Amino acid sequence: MLDNDAKAFALGEALFGAGRGARCMLGMVVSTGVGGGIVVNGKLFDGASGNAGHVGHIIVSKDGPTCYCGGVGCITVYASGTGLAERAIEALALDSGSSLANLPPGEVTGRAIAQAARDGDALALRLMNDAALALARGIAGAANLLDLDRVVIGGGLAESGDLLFVPLEQELRRRARLAFSRNVEVYPAALGTEAGVVGAAGLVFQGQAIEHT
Repeated sequence: MLDNDAKAFALGEALFGAGRGARCMLGMVVSTGVGGGIVVNGKLFDGASGNAGHVGHIIVSKDGPTCYCGGVGCITVYASGTGLAERAIEALALDSGSSLANLPPGEVTGRAIAQAARDGDALALRLMNDAALALARGIAGAANLLDLDRVVIGGGLAESGDLLFVPLEQELRRRARLAFSRNVEVYPAALGTEAGVVGAAGLVFQGQAIEHT
């Protein structure tokens, strides 16, 4: 069995992690990029070509930076580790007052930005807040479209804890206003780095079950 790593993450969390019991779940991996997968009643939703769940390319700002996909203002340019680093380096070229200016460019990573934010660095805090707002807006749109009841976020940025999840929750409640979407729940992933492997195993077992029916 072969599938996208973010989709495998979503299935793993839906079957055995923070998504257990969800009827319609969006799993998001916020790491070097922003990937995702949709699980409906315990089964991956593949879409027309097997690529459903590319939530990182939902556009959340018409005036945002250009994404590598060619779009403008995608979630990925705000919330991925790569996007955070690029935005930080651009900001440092204009204002070197941040503690991040003391790092070589190659060490200005999403993890370093999150740590600087925890230490109270103003630029890092602004970048992390922008990431949280972008994720919240994307989740709100997905919840309205798909009638989600749960979202599970994993990857390196999800380890930021309240630094990410508090502003994300606040923005999500402002954005998801329909009766069926306003109560969508957002949780950090429970399976850590094992989620993708667990989900890949789930694909095999589900495939076997279908073949033997």
